[in-house]
Amino acid sequence: MPTNSRRNFLRAALVGASAIAAPVPLAGSAGATGMSGARSDVAETAGEAPGGPGKDARFDPADKVGFGTARTERSLVWFTLQGGRMSETYYPDLSTPASRHTELVVTDGKTFVQRVGQADTRTELIGHGGAPRYRQTSQGEGWSAVTQYVTDPERSSVVIDVEVRSRTGTPLQVYVLHDPSLSGDGNNDSAFPQDGALVAEDKHAASALLAQDGFAESTVGYLGVNDGWSELSENDGRLKHHYATAGPGNVVQLGRLRLDGCARTRQTVVLGLGEKADDAVRTARRSLRAGFHAAAHAYDTGWTSYLAGLPQPPGSLRTPSDRALWTASVVTLAAGEDKKNPGAFIASPSMPWDFGSRHVVPETGPYHLVWPRDQYQIGTGLLAAGDHAAAGRALDYMLRTQRPDGHWPQNCKVDGEPFWTSIQLDETAAPMLLAWLLDRHDAGTLERLARGGDFILGFTSEEGYEAPYSQQERWEEQSGYSPSTIASVIAGLVCLADLLERGGQGGKAAKYLKAADKWQESVEKWTVTTKGPDSDEPYYLRLTKNGKPDSGVEYELGNNIETPVDQRTVVDAGFLELVRLGVKPADDPVIRNSLAVVDRKLAVDTPSGRHWYRYSGDGYGEQPNGEQWTVNRPEVKTTHGRLWPIFAGERGEYELLCGDRHSAAGRLRDMARTAGETLMLPEQVWDTRPPAPREKPGTGTASATPLAWTHAQYLRLARSLERGAPVEFPSVVAERYVRR
Repeated sequence: MPTNSRRNFLRAALVGASAIAAPVPLAGSAGATGMSGARSDVAETAGEAPGGPGKDARFDPADKVGFGTARTERSLVWFTLQGGRMSETYYPDLSTPASRHTELVVTDGKTFVQRVGQADTRTELIGHGGAPRYRQTSQGEGWSAVTQYVTDPERSSVVIDVEVRSRTGTPLQVYVLHDPSLSGDGNNDSAFPQDGALVAEDKHAASALLAQDGFAESTVGYLGVNDGWSELSENDGRLKHHYATAGPGNVVQLGRLRLDGCARTRQTVVLGLGEKADDAVRTARRSLRAGFHAAAHAYDTGWTSYLAGLPQPPGSLRTPSDRALWTASVVTLAAGEDKKNPGAFIASPSMPWDFGSRHVVPETGPYHLVWPRDQYQIGTGLLAAGDHAAAGRALDYMLRTQRPDGHWPQNCKVDGEPFWTSIQLDETAAPMLLAWLLDRHDAGTLERLARGGDFILGFTSEEGYEAPYSQQERWEEQSGYSPSTIASVIAGLVCLADLLERGGQGGKAAKYLKAADKWQESVEKWTVTTKGPDSDEPYYLRLTKNGKPDSGVEYELGNNIETPVDQRTVVDAGFLELVRLGVKPADDPVIRNSLAVVDRKLAVDTPSGRHWYRYSGDGYGEQPNGEQWTVNRPEVKTTHGRLWPIFAGERGEYELLCGDRHSAAGRLRDMARTAGETLMLPEQVWDTRPPAPREKPGTGTASATPLAWTHAQYLRLARSLERGAPVEFPSVVAERYVRR
């Protein structure tokens, strides 16, 4: 028998076997009859679901309230939580989503049917010693549910403890709804039953959903056509069809747990993953056999052991809540490291806004990629936490992913494959800065860093501008002369020269120092205007397109801002990199005047403190009514970038360099106030424009949450307050330009 025919035969046989040999239904289950646990009045058919391939779907919103994985390398799965449910899982690496969401559906089979994601839910961080273990408590129409989540440290599975109770005494039916998205797509999955599991697979991976006592009934269908949720919601909580197989297409699986909320209230559910269906089922069965409590204990133990090996939180964090946020930030960074590719730290385990629909980019979005800029932020955050080994792995990863011509890619998947390819000179300087902080001057490291330095020195743009002009600056939307980019490049070259000296290759250092000195003397000429509308005194611009800051050159900001703007009207706080990286003194009069301009134009006082926009007129954020950011859609005319907590941290580091420790401590408190209920720090928080007051200013938007950069900045500022100076400050740069 051909392999495909044999597989189809076995699937059909398994469907029949599961229908005949399933355990007796729960006593008291509403309408339960027959040996299958399904009611005979609603089961009309079996076999293959019609109507494929189903509708395209988007991934869940990016404002996560949970992110976890085991510390072991054996467990190649990560989970996220959002809106009362488990949202994306990742397998086998952090660039590859494996599912869109997994959630409970509760019904009495007559008067209501409700997804737990629609119910009021409180999410708590309950892991021992700071482990990222979570409990979600939901209240619905006459029912309550408590779910807990861990990943099995021994294998690639998510283990979920489910408890559902009826508050009225009415028996309930409880379903698990699972939307697989294997290999990051989900539009070409196939689904079928195997050994009591609901299995999905594509060419590269498979998942298996198992319940402790098996499923009383199940179905599979195509999203928006005949998926289980559509069936239940359209038929008063009853399944009209029980399809066994579907695909390839956008399949959704549904299985009823043997719970009634009265006599039986608790079950364990496992989502196992593997390369093939057999692997996924075997993984799920082994985790189910071990049980939730054993997995949770081992999960917590792994994290507490890791944290015990790090220094204590800074003494300046005096309250339990401050120390808890410190620990959560360390754990968030550590959990964001890929296990198959050590040192690959992603920006966020989320896909904000229209990135989740693959409208903006053909794949699932840039936030679960590795960016050299974010690697530097994460690496320095880990250094602040005392995890020097992880910071070293971050540098090693960057050295492995350097391009042949010497520059570092804009970003790449965790396996090192470049994703976007624009050149950002600050990202090529970032490994030099991190290497200096790590005191890495071995021959192999120096050879790669020198190649990066040579690339910077020889860079010329398509327009004919030479470095430090960059094809993109740190917000990745414009070319030009950017103060923040120039600061990174100057500091990077000085750090490279110092490392060469320490590595016995001092003869190679002169050319890098010569360029750095020239650019340090020229940065104001390229980026400080004396004829701008925002001050009678000189101030730094976000960037200039031509190196002539007093000219009225116009450019389009992008992000749905179509009207060109005069470059003299656009400011950001990127010039603070000049101070924080030792290129300019903190009391420089142009720096101080530029801060006054930025505060007038970009600062907003909120209940969580003072926060800042990225730059004048930024459109990278939600629409005025709160709907998602997107581009290139004619119906979306306006979007507004909101406030970024990282800028409170950057201002705090600047204030430390000014000797103002009190103000810097206030910035740390402002960052802490933006944390959500489970201590996730967001990319952006709401401002005072609509949709305020519906959305409370100073609270997280639907931007990427948790954002690793924000957590890293919190760690850096907290440790810097203890030391009295920024932990990332390259003293060798300051000794050359500030302290001479």
